[in-house]
Formats: sequence, C-alpha cells, structure tokens
Amino acid sequence: MSSKDAKLPILTSELIRAARALLRWEQRDLAEASAVSLATIKRLEATRGILAAHRSTLMALRRALESVGIEFTNGSAPGVRLRTDAKKKDPGNGPGP
Repeated sequence: MSSKDAKLPILTSELIRAARALLRWEQRDLAEASAVSLATIKRLEATRGILAAHRSTLMALRRALESVGIEFTNGSAPGVRLRTDAKKKDPGNGPGP
C-alpha cells in the first residue's frame, strides 16, 4: 500500500449506502456509473463494516461517487457529504453556469 492509499478513508458498506442516499441513487445507478456489477454492489452493501473487495473494485466505486460530487471525510468520525459545487459537474441537475 502506498502512502497515498493510506490517506484515503476506508470504505464501508454504510458509507456507500449513505453516498447513494445523498445522490438518490439506486444500487443499479452505482453499478452503471462504476462498471461494478449489480450483484457485487448488493453483496458488498449486505455486509456491515469495511468492504472486502479487490482494490480495483473499491477504486471504481470511489471514483464513480466522487465524480458526481460525493466527498468521503476522514478523521474520528468518517462520513460522506455532497460537495457544494456538485451541481456544476452533474449534467443531470439542469443547465450549468
């Protein structure tokens, strides 16, 4: 694991579900955006805690969520939030500036 990877917040099933809720995404939406199978997403979200998956799967999920405005927070209370500039980057939210 590189020092860059060590700085990334650990992904848990709870964080993935919370991120989807902020986006109002179904599991199918995340599967399409990340190119991770729907069955894999269902399996990962069904188990509480840290996701047990290949690094490439975790990175695909993270990239898909971050690309539409999700920010994973770190620290003593990990969580997720929607970036304030997310609407500018998401073409589904209407016309941009």
